[in-house]
Amino acid sequence: MEVRIDKRYPLPVSAQAAWCVLRDIHAVAGCMPGAQITEQLSDHSYKGLMKVKVGPAQAQFGGTLEVLETDPEARRMALRGKGADKGGSSASLDLHAVIEADASDPARSTLHGDARLEVNGKFAQFGARMMGQVSELLLTQFVQNFGAAAQAAQAPAVPGASAQAAAQDQAPPAGPAQPGAAARPPQRHAASELNGLALAWALFKGWLASLFGRRR
Repeated sequence: MEVRIDKRYPLPVSAQAAWCVLRDIHAVAGCMPGAQITEQLSDHSYKGLMKVKVGPAQAQFGGTLEVLETDPEARRMALRGKGADKGGSSASLDLHAVIEADASDPARSTLHGDARLEVNGKFAQFGARMMGQVSELLLTQFVQNFGAAAQAAQAPAVPGASAQAAAQDQAPPAGPAQPGAAARPPQRHAASELNGLALAWALFKGWLASLFGRRR
């Protein structure tokens, strides 16, 4: 089963601040509820985990994440993720993300995401409508965390902060880890897990929509 999502999300930060988060794959993973990078395999590929629960179905996907493209001038990144769980379910994601500057307000920007999600196994039983709602809910939580991370990144230094903390904030990004080296712990933000109540409500609305649709 395939789900396509093409959406724009407003961000309360400048395009440059948003790009500083998007280009850091560890920070991006830290913004995604249930996601974790466990190992860096090369400059552009990683191992990771993704915990997902949809109604009674739950799974922990283990797989790989590959950075296909990074364009600093266009503030564009392309990712491809593949994974499977022990129960036989599998999922793949192709994501193209672009940070768009706001011409009328330099302090604001937009995250444009174009994603194709393919799911097989027990999650496919929910159908494209419900999985689409689940995917949009997941992305909404991701964008909330992403915006918070970008705001924290562009916040001015707090008076009285230690010199060591200031040096860490101003230091350039560390070079890529050697293949096989363990990745640093992902940054965690407001919601480290998928909002179960909101997810249950989304599924219930989808069930009602399909029920009344059949009665027409």
